[in-house]
Amino acid sequence: MLSACGICGVVSFLKNAEAGSDTTPRWQKHIAAFLNRQMEQEYFQIPRYLEAGKEDEMLPVMEQLMARQFLFYEYAAFIKEPEIEQEDSLMAELIGQQEGTDEDYKNIDEEHLDYGDDALHIEKSVLEEMERENSLHGGEAGGNLNQEAESGNQEEGGSFKGEFEAASYPAYTYDWSEKWDYEALLSNFYAVDNSTLLKEEYANLNELLYQDLTIDKETDGPQILIYHTHSRESFADSVPGDPSTTIVGAGDKLADLLQNKYGFKVLHHTGEYDSVRDDAYNESLPAITQILEENPTIEVVIDLHRDAVSGDRKLVMDLQGRPTARFMFFNGLSYSRKSGDITYLENPYIQDNLAFSFQAQVAANEYYPGIARKVYLKAYRFNMHLKPKSMLIELGAQNNTVEEIMNACDPLAHILAIVLGDGM
Repeated sequence: MLSACGICGVVSFLKNAEAGSDTTPRWQKHIAAFLNRQMEQEYFQIPRYLEAGKEDEMLPVMEQLMARQFLFYEYAAFIKEPEIEQEDSLMAELIGQQEGTDEDYKNIDEEHLDYGDDALHIEKSVLEEMERENSLHGGEAGGNLNQEAESGNQEEGGSFKGEFEAASYPAYTYDWSEKWDYEALLSNFYAVDNSTLLKEEYANLNELLYQDLTIDKETDGPQILIYHTHSRESFADSVPGDPSTTIVGAGDKLADLLQNKYGFKVLHHTGEYDSVRDDAYNESLPAITQILEENPTIEVVIDLHRDAVSGDRKLVMDLQGRPTARFMFFNGLSYSRKSGDITYLENPYIQDNLAFSFQAQVAANEYYPGIARKVYLKAYRFNMHLKPKSMLIELGAQNNTVEEIMNACDPLAHILAIVLGDGM
């Protein structure tokens, strides 16, 4: 509100300066010109992209940029939603510059991303345990691990007993002989952002569940690529300047597990593309494309992130006596609820992407109930068009500790190995 009021005041100042006569003080004109340039760069980027004579095309694009700068803009009662969203090369460029922010912004009630007590795979006791863990590990960052001592799982010095053991059999098994229609699949597996919707043609159980996603481990050269569009994402107790305590460190551990425990050949790319977070997907695309061209044996592309949650909420559960971050599989559908297919964000592999995340979700729900939030679906593409087996993973969030994140890499690696072969 203060920002809006400030902007209104500056606009009034600018108008007065522009409308002033020759007697308007020179200093006021100079200040007005300076403020005008600053406001254009910070809040009104669109004039830099429009050619003269295209003012009539400005409103739809302007409103999208305003919605990015002011989160409640699109909900204001005085804004009339345009009937047709402009979809052309200009919008493609602008959206590409905003995907990095859009990934964090959730146009959905956050609780819809989690399973409730009606979930088939989660017993009430599991939900109660997750609530206990969230409460136990809540509070100020850095002080939560010591509170776990009362559970009896902690050794002297703060480390937890025992190594992770991959589950040898499912704790729950879905009955696929039942009728799984569109609504059943949607309610049991997906959280759909209000910016998009899942076409019924993609919600076909046979296409999602029975597509063979196994890869040939005997191939010479890397089979799995792990990278980070947002490599600077850190956690509650990350050490400044130490990438091993950020999402990059989690990528190192995940790559090591997939390679040395499950026998895949993994390339972990640690390039940085988020010096300007908004433009990270545009920045990473050429580099990842080049890596895939130079390594044609790569079949799987994993973009590993961490999520952002509101307040002091933590995505954590107890798994084998270890505080373990929960995670979420994420798909971009290249589809706008408002205007349909986003043709300039073409992705020929949407069905394949969905099969990958669906089978990973099923494995997570069956082997480690409660560890995975629902598969989150959003409107844009997020560079998931590069390979059929492309996946974006949100591993924990900013309130998790590094230990919780590293602990989560163990079940995550097992889940991926189950889907890609030889993880049983």
